[in-house]
Amino acid sequence: MSEAIHHECGLAMIRLKKPLDYYHKKYGTPLHGLKCLQLLMRKMRNRGQDGAGMATIKLDHPPGKKFISRKRSNASNYLDDLWQGVYRRFDELTPKQMADSKWLKENLPYTGEVMMGHLRYGTHSTNAIETCHPFLRQSNWKTRCLIIAGNFNLTNVNELFQELVDLGQYPKEKSDTVTVLEKIGHFLDDEVQRIHTWHKPDGHTNIEINDIIAEELDVQRLLKRASKKFDGGYVMGGMIGHGDAFVMRDPAGIRPAFYFEDDEFVAVASERPALQTVFNVPFEIIREVEPGHALIIKKSGKTSMEPFTKQLPRAACSFERIYFSRGNDRDIYLERKELGRRLAKSIAKAVKYDFDNTVFSYVPNTAETAFYGMIEGLEDELRHWRKKEMKQREKKGKDGFGKVLKTQVRNEKIVVKDGKTRTFIADTSSRDDMVSHVYDVTYGIVRDHVDTLVLLDDSIVRGTTMRDSIIKIVSRLKPRRIIIVSSAPQIRYPDCYGIDMSKMGEFVAFKAMEALLEEKGKKKVMKQVYKKAVAELKKPDNKQKNVVKELYDQFKYEDVSKKIAQIMTPKSTKPKVDVIYQTIEDLRKACPENNGDWYFSGNYPTPGGFRVVNRAFVNYMEGSGERAY
Repeated sequence: MSEAIHHECGLAMIRLKKPLDYYHKKYGTPLHGLKCLQLLMRKMRNRGQDGAGMATIKLDHPPGKKFISRKRSNASNYLDDLWQGVYRRFDELTPKQMADSKWLKENLPYTGEVMMGHLRYGTHSTNAIETCHPFLRQSNWKTRCLIIAGNFNLTNVNELFQELVDLGQYPKEKSDTVTVLEKIGHFLDDEVQRIHTWHKPDGHTNIEINDIIAEELDVQRLLKRASKKFDGGYVMGGMIGHGDAFVMRDPAGIRPAFYFEDDEFVAVASERPALQTVFNVPFEIIREVEPGHALIIKKSGKTSMEPFTKQLPRAACSFERIYFSRGNDRDIYLERKELGRRLAKSIAKAVKYDFDNTVFSYVPNTAETAFYGMIEGLEDELRHWRKKEMKQREKKGKDGFGKVLKTQVRNEKIVVKDGKTRTFIADTSSRDDMVSHVYDVTYGIVRDHVDTLVLLDDSIVRGTTMRDSIIKIVSRLKPRRIIIVSSAPQIRYPDCYGIDMSKMGEFVAFKAMEALLEEKGKKKVMKQVYKKAVAELKKPDNKQKNVVKELYDQFKYEDVSKKIAQIMTPKSTKPKVDVIYQTIEDLRKACPENNGDWYFSGNYPTPGGFRVVNRAFVNYMEGSGERAY
């Protein structure tokens, strides 16, 4: 994606199933679990740019000894800073001390058997250290201590916050993370107290009851009670002070979570290849945390997959496949290639099969895999064209068969990112000119006023980078024509499940639709839909519908694409600029198991989504810059 947007966080959890001394003997260090957590986080560093954190819990640690350790960083080099802070405790130890697993656990932090890491990609609020996960809820009762981290956005934080207030709590802030922490924490306290009250009359001491609570605590029941009104996309990881742990996934499977278990580890991560690489395990044994279920790991090490809410139709985020997740997952790699392949026919028609005078390239690097698929598709189109062309020449008695056979798909590396350009110039026009040079081009490949340049991007959100940087800089190559191709469909609606795309007026597709209404003398439709949106917001969330669809229904998909091309064409640009978008139908065919496409289709998987889209449109019409949730 040529434009930066804030998106999905990353979660990693490891439960060691053997004593630390086992890992020392087999892997050469009692810190093997920590090393694995560190590597998991590094392999998912694409999922965070704002900070990182980790926490560990020691099992069966004696009273008076610290059993929870946590470290967070929001430094510019947050991962290095985080792990340097963790390992500095071990840097000055002697080889004998490092070989003594029992001593390490008794005397040093981060030597627990249950551990969790988080990479933060903040969608809003500040980038302070306090916003970095994991979040910690402390208590002198080990079974009431709770650590939470996750990849989530809830659409109804205000409602959940008010429930906490009604319970008599006084939350320190109104955010989804704090709200989730306190919500789960409240029911954890309640479950612990319930077990304590049940067993106290039997004459058990409080110390004995603590052990009973650790054994009998029903994590499934706890999560059922705590999550009754959660609305959003989420994967939440939790560790309870005595050693139970869980990872819960939203009922529509919007956010990703994968895990595997063997006799040494239970490990969870937001991306499958990270687990494959770190633990050297095959693709086949890694499974998804099921939507609406929680992977529960008891202190004993027993694991189970338990439902905590009713499942919804699967709506796994398609943007994970298009762009967010790293492309070294086998399925994602093949899906991205298929997205590119499915664009080939439209592209070939757009250039009128003039392969001799067309150069194909991509921008940025994340579009490379889709580009491979596009080239393969174009090769197929070229073969069909050759057969057809040679039949026609043979029929008409023409020669030139050699030229037809020599025609190739000209794929080149035309656009390169040239690093970040810092702009301290006060003059606006000068600053804009500097920003346009974030990208550079390969000169001498595109022939002046002869070649058409086709550029593939993952997706186009706002269109500003295309207009102010990419199209402006490639125009210097003097192509006859520029065609921008998006492997994703038109982004028309806001996201509320993790991606920072909540303001309607920022989408270039929305701007194009509004401009078309203006041109066709239909501007009054905006006010009509605004009134409908206001009316919808007075209904319960589960009764609302997306009335913004009515605006886009006024025009053909291709008409919106043409207007987007006009909007993205910089002034004084000489080559004609066109845009080709992936269709929603082909997206669904390319990514059949990841059909969460609400930002393209407006079909939200949870009731809160419909409130968000209506609120976003009302905010736009009223000139409000507030987020829609």
